[in-house]
Amino acid sequence: MSTPPRTAIEFRVRYAETDQMGVVYHANYLVWCEMARTELIRQRGPSYAELERDGVLLAVADVSMRFHSPARYDDPIRAESWIEEIRSRTVTFAYEILRLEDPGNAAPERLVTAQTRLIALGHDTRPRKLPPELIHALENG
Repeated sequence: MSTPPRTAIEFRVRYAETDQMGVVYHANYLVWCEMARTELIRQRGPSYAELERDGVLLAVADVSMRFHSPARYDDPIRAESWIEEIRSRTVTFAYEILRLEDPGNAAPERLVTAQTRLIALGHDTRPRKLPPELIHALENG
């Protein structure tokens, strides 16, 4: 089985994302997943904004996260995203959040692994099928 292509974004942990001890607050990892997912969609096809204008809303239906190690203020971070599964109404994204290599760290360190399942909704908020052109773009990105 081949490894699905990944999209990655890189940034540094901001002070506002941490608690008093300089450790990233757990909910911020979801934001980072969204940033990576949004970039993946943008690179493969229409942006979220274009999808919404075309009547397709993608709502998070399920989230799972596994915390391996904490991120801290000013850490260099890479958030990676890839597609695990596409069905007629849902798409499942997987994520890996890594602390990037620095002089004290020989290789990127896994901080979080996560998965989100998004369901397609119409403007009436009822489930709908994903447009075939979106499925094609996500599968063949």
